[in-house]
Amino acid sequence: MSGQLSGPLRRFLATESGSALLLVGAAVVALAWANSPWSASYDALWGTVVSVSAGDAAFEMDLGHWINDGLMAVFFFVIGLEVRRDLAVGELTRRRRVVLPVVAGVGGMVVPALLYLLIAPSGEAARGWGVVIGTDTAFLLGALALVGPATSTQLRVFLLTLTVVDDIVAVTVIGVVYSGTLHVPALVLAGAGVLALVALDRWGVWRTWPYALTALAVWAATIASGLHASIAGMVAGLLIPAFAPRREEVEGAALRFRAFRQSPLAEVGRSAQAALARAVPVNERMQIVLHPWTGYVIVPLFALANAGVDLRGGLLGEALTSPVTWGVAVGLVAGKFVGIGGSALLGARLRLGAFPQGVGPGQVLGGAALSGIGFTVSLLIIGLAFDSAELQDEATVGVLLAVVLAIALGWVVFRLAAVLHGETSAGLPMVLCRPVDKDRDHLLGPADAPLTLVEYADFECPFCARATGVAKEVREHFGDDLRYVLRHLPLPDVHPHAELAAAAAEAAGAQGRFWEMHDLLFAHPEQLELEDLAGYAGHLELDVEAFLHDVDEQHHAERIREDVADAEASGARGTPTFFIGMRRHVGPYDARTLIAELDAARAAGGTAPATRDER
Repeated sequence: MSGQLSGPLRRFLATESGSALLLVGAAVVALAWANSPWSASYDALWGTVVSVSAGDAAFEMDLGHWINDGLMAVFFFVIGLEVRRDLAVGELTRRRRVVLPVVAGVGGMVVPALLYLLIAPSGEAARGWGVVIGTDTAFLLGALALVGPATSTQLRVFLLTLTVVDDIVAVTVIGVVYSGTLHVPALVLAGAGVLALVALDRWGVWRTWPYALTALAVWAATIASGLHASIAGMVAGLLIPAFAPRREEVEGAALRFRAFRQSPLAEVGRSAQAALARAVPVNERMQIVLHPWTGYVIVPLFALANAGVDLRGGLLGEALTSPVTWGVAVGLVAGKFVGIGGSALLGARLRLGAFPQGVGPGQVLGGAALSGIGFTVSLLIIGLAFDSAELQDEATVGVLLAVVLAIALGWVVFRLAAVLHGETSAGLPMVLCRPVDKDRDHLLGPADAPLTLVEYADFECPFCARATGVAKEVREHFGDDLRYVLRHLPLPDVHPHAELAAAAAEAAGAQGRFWEMHDLLFAHPEQLELEDLAGYAGHLELDVEAFLHDVDEQHHAERIREDVADAEASGARGTPTFFIGMRRHVGPYDARTLIAELDAARAAGGTAPATRDER
């Protein structure tokens, strides 16, 4: 478990925010091109027919459809990958924290759709209600970086969780409401491909290519069946396996690479490469490859192909008086603001859930305002909802208008939240809330050492520093210049024996053998039943009866709870989490990285926080 945001989630957020600039640029180019003397070439380009054939079989679509039905399927596939990962090992595993974003997400779809239908209730225009249900995640995160708090990590995670609901429902609406006549044999083939993906997961297939080929077959069959390709992308992504790193596979990869270092032969290298691939889930390997392509190429290309509306000839004036234009704009901007913001505030008041630590109600309302940026999904649905080119253009103007209005509203709400309620940051704390106390904390090294490394650990965690040798390597590097401090952060939801192991360590500590028990617990993370702990106590020649009495009576439970509370207040969310002095370390926690961070801190003036009696 990571002590802060997981690496995949950090990469996801960074890619989404960065791609927003390209998205805006592509939309501006599309508008300029469509309103230039060369506008005919714009239409002609996307109408160019492209065919892929093999023998007598041919797959033919114009370039616009290759982007909307082909490349955008990859976009939804990546969304499906992220949702599956979050359900397996990410934010969506914490069910209590998911309730509020889900409630807000549902409100953020129902209210916009109702507002749209109030403004455009009849005829072909009424088919456009689906245009206002989605939120453009990339555009949303990019706008948040522009007008939101300087630190907005927690708010971004809340909004990202919320948009998962948007994405799933939007794809379902596309597949059910906006697909054409169904071709049953092709639909059966698509279903068979889905079952094949399930089978690959069940059989534990770890290579990427069987999943990729099967997903491609599901996409082709879905297109032939009459369903929109987006549903194939999302479903296939949801079925790509994701799991937490497994200790035995990580150690196996390390052994293979050690063998390659000793014997650098091609066959040994291939074996090491395969072991490394096996240790990393297929889901994450696919995300690493595909997500930059979707963020930096596919989505901007989609904007270039779909945002070009020719506003000449009075179209802009007509659009500004059209119920479709205002249904889209009002549905997205007001609907998302009221639906998401109102549902979130009401859900929090009814105690259905709580806002993430560091996020205030005003910031939630600001995020709700920015959620009115529908763009990518909205433009996709416009082409499916309306047959009339005039209605398509009017709806597109509404989407573009909503982008401007949503960003402006978000800016105002965030400023008001900062001025009226002091909500200037929406990130986790970065500072150790309780200084090191040499009379209370468990220390290795001189109490007055100039450098301090604090670790929040879980004895059942396979990747904590003692388990991986990180702490030992760092301590050997710095010697008496470093004091290493261990605090408890048991995670009973994922490690059922963690609290019992922490109590055992403290019971041994009461007899002066904390670090010896600490080493034994990390040496046997899969043997932490009470009888195992009693055996360790006997091995250390402790008073076993007193040891078991301390554990049974929970004599040290309050101390462990204090450590957990300190971890929460310091921004630690999992194990291992490290603090270099008073500052929380974010990112990789291998020995080399921690040594470099400690060296940098020493160069900047030292890291040892004042101990409690020094304060």
